[in-house]
Amino acid sequence: MNLLANKTLVQTEIIALDGGILISWLSFMCMDIITKYFGPKASNKVALLACGINLLTCMIFYIASIIPSNANDYTALNSILGGTWFILLGSTIAFLISALINNFLNWLIGKAFVSNPDGKLAYITQCYISTFIGQFLDNLIFSVIVFMLFAPIYWDGFCWSFLQCSMCALTGAVAELIMEIIFSPIGYSIIQKWKKQRVGEQYLEFINGGKV
Repeated sequence: MNLLANKTLVQTEIIALDGGILISWLSFMCMDIITKYFGPKASNKVALLACGINLLTCMIFYIASIIPSNANDYTALNSILGGTWFILLGSTIAFLISALINNFLNWLIGKAFVSNPDGKLAYITQCYISTFIGQFLDNLIFSVIVFMLFAPIYWDGFCWSFLQCSMCALTGAVAELIMEIIFSPIGYSIIQKWKKQRVGEQYLEFINGGKV
C-alpha cells in the first residue's frame, strides 16, 4: 500500500485517489475475520505485529537502496525501495487508529446479534459497517497527513485540499466496501472452516476461561 500510495490515480477539483485503494481492502477483511473468530484483542495484536513487520521491511528496503553499486544505474529502483518517510508515517498512524476502531466496532455490532451471533447476517453486518467506517477514517487520516501536511513541503508544492482528502476517503471507503462485499463469502467460509477444524482452540479456551 505504501508503494502504491506514491501514485495518484485520479485527481480533480473535488476528488483524488491514490493507488493504495487497490489493496487496502484486503487488510480490513483479514481484521474482520480475526475479530469475528478470535475477538478484537487478537486482531489488535495482529495489527500491531503487521505494523512492526512493515516497518522492518521498509528498513531493509531502505538499507538496500543506499548500498552503492556500480553494476548498473539503480536510481529509479533505489527511489522505490527507499520509500518516502512521511508516507510510511502517515500510513502507520492511519492504519493503527483505523484498525482499533474497525475491530472495536466489529465486535460491538456483533454483540447485538444475541440469537444468532454466528450467522451470515451477523457477519456481513459487522464487516460492512466496521469496514466502511474504518476505511473512511484510514483514508482520511492518511490523506491529510501525507497530501496536506507533508506533500506541499517535499513534493514541490503538490497537495490535496481537505475536500479532496474527504472525497478520497469517502470514495475509497465505498470502493473498498464493494470489494469487501464481493469477497465476504470467502471470509465467512474461512471462519466456518476454522470452527470445523477447531483452529486456535487453545487460545480460545484461554481467553474464554476454559470454554470454547
